[in-house]
Amino acid sequence: MWIFIVFICVTVTAIIIFVNYRRTKKTMDTIEEMLNVAVKGEFTEGQFNETRMSALETKFAHYLSASALSAQNVEAEKDKIKALIADISHQTKTPIANLLLYSELLLEEELPQQIEGNVSAIHEQTQKLKFLIESLVKLSRLENGILQLVPRMEKLQPMLERAVWELKQKAEEKGLQISLHNTDIEAYFDPKWTGEAICNVIDNAIKYTEHGEICVSAISYEMFVRIDIADTGCGIREEELPKIFMRFYRSELVKDEEGVGIGLYLTREILQEQGGYIKVTSVYGQGSKFSIYLPKNNFKKNTSTIPESLKYVLK
Repeated sequence: MWIFIVFICVTVTAIIIFVNYRRTKKTMDTIEEMLNVAVKGEFTEGQFNETRMSALETKFAHYLSASALSAQNVEAEKDKIKALIADISHQTKTPIANLLLYSELLLEEELPQQIEGNVSAIHEQTQKLKFLIESLVKLSRLENGILQLVPRMEKLQPMLERAVWELKQKAEEKGLQISLHNTDIEAYFDPKWTGEAICNVIDNAIKYTEHGEICVSAISYEMFVRIDIADTGCGIREEELPKIFMRFYRSELVKDEEGVGIGLYLTREILQEQGGYIKVTSVYGQGSKFSIYLPKNNFKKNTSTIPESLKYVLK
């Protein structure tokens, strides 16, 4: 008798477990199908009754609708920012160019020493203003997704040669040498913007080095390529190392040097946008070494097949 009761209990339990399994599997299959259809941008409510699945479909449809509206609002804000940046760039370009032109014309004239000094100061400050506005425009475009990087497989040597050539004269004016170690390494990067990032780092090396040299070299690893830019300059104090990539950060020790504290931040943003990063090691009073890491392949997630309305949901 007891064996029969135990058998009945086991049988009923097995049936309940099996029914719950089938029901759960059906629910999960339905949810998976809903997600697959939503990813394609084709989701519509299929059930209109009092079941929990119908309620779930309704809530999911409302959620996707709200996400699509949010995506549209973000795109609208991005368009406004894009227009604002374009206006700022356009409206300030001509006045700044005129200030530079007129100050240069005045410097060619014979002026009293005090006035000549004032004109030189105006010219220098206008150049700083031009650099600041150009940097802010680039940064705003990059942060808002307006400026699109186009990374591809390229050899490093041509880009490094261009960067060194652009800054060679500035280095020689300070009595510094820039040495570039030849390399045949390839990496996945945007040549134009990565070149600008490297120029920012080399320019900083020149700015904060009074004697010695700047050495540029590259090393290949399994997944990344490392570009080292080493100098024999003043170095960076250990407590300041975490801060130097912050926007507008400038050390009190170098506040008299030219610059606005945006170059390294822009460099970091450019590298991160294409799957790279930057590190620094430094000994205060002896020099610094900035290491730029670029991917050897495209590791970034491809979301090109996902509708805009769902990209914000899946992030």
